Amino acid sequence: MARIAGVNLPKGKRIEVALTYVYGVGRSTSKKLLNQLKIDLDTKVEALTPDQEQIIREEVAKYVTEGDLRRQTGDDIKRLQEIGSYRGFRHRRHLPVRGQRTKTNGRTKRGKKKTMGSGKLKITKK
Repeated sequence: MARIAGVNLPKGKRIEVALTYVYGVGRSTSKKLLNQLKIDLDTKVEALTPDQEQIIREEVAKYVTEGDLRRQTGDDIKRLQEIGSYRGFRHRRHLPVRGQRTKTNGRTKRGKKKTMGSGKLKITKK
């Protein structure tokens, strides 16, 4: 099993897809990286030689990935919140940040729909 940037890549997958398991490496980055290293995109992870694994490891290390990228993203969001920007306010309230409508959509960011009920107080018998 190939271990790249602290992530175990699944054996049966093509290397192009398997590299996307690393946070910060998507399909386009994976394709660009493998073409640059002259490794066939259809190669399975289990078929990689130790030399190929090593050069992929070294090349991925040049990118900001995994924990460093997560930390950087979190710091960026905290900075927006601290300076009191509109985007920071939206992040704090768990609302969409990039101008999407929220009257009918936005369930991904806001979570399960909550209804308030009729608004009447229920009288309980004593």
